[in-house]
Amino acid sequence: MLDDSSITNGGLIRDSVYDKIRADILACTLAPGARIHENDLAARHDVSKSPVRDALLRLEVEGLIEVLPRKGYRVRPISVSDVGELYEMRLLLEKACVRRAIAEATDETLAGLDSFRSAGDRGGLAEWVRYNRQFHRAIAIAAGNARLGKAAAEVIDQFDRLTFVGVAHITSEGAAEKLVVEHGALIDAIQGRDKGRAGRLITDHIKQSRKRVFAVLADPPIVD
Repeated sequence: MLDDSSITNGGLIRDSVYDKIRADILACTLAPGARIHENDLAARHDVSKSPVRDALLRLEVEGLIEVLPRKGYRVRPISVSDVGELYEMRLLLEKACVRRAIAEATDETLAGLDSFRSAGDRGGLAEWVRYNRQFHRAIAIAAGNARLGKAAAEVIDQFDRLTFVGVAHITSEGAAEKLVVEHGALIDAIQGRDKGRAGRLITDHIKQSRKRVFAVLADPPIVD
């Protein structure tokens, strides 16, 4: 019979394997359309097949994995229609988070956004994408509504994969620096509690991101 510590450790292992596989999918280390197998993932993460199978089933529910009967699994290709829906959800949720942060957050909480005025020393795209994600999640947290913040964070996390796939050229074209400037302007508006300006800035920020991504979603191996 398992004791409490064994159950706890088993849960931690399952969560860890799930987190690692999910991160690999979002970062496109496991590329869209790639075939994957339980045995390979178990060996890669030095675990049994049980936590791997559990992780893959959770990822199937999230729409990141497809089960191929008698053939294993496949990382779900990026669908143009899914991308459109994600952007629609992101716009609705992030605008709501911005408005609520302005109305409800303390000055101290909003001052914490200053840490995102610079992307810092980002050695590559992966680090920059992490900075970008953390900035948008920080606004969601500042909104002070746990359910709204969780919904927004789940959508925001999905955009890592789109950035890695569709916007990998931004760091070589100076666009990353431009986006940091946009973040700074949004921080100014939020800290100034200017709902009108902040609403316009976040709307334009997301729409410009959508335009960039759709401009490069033309690679057949990536787009479903």
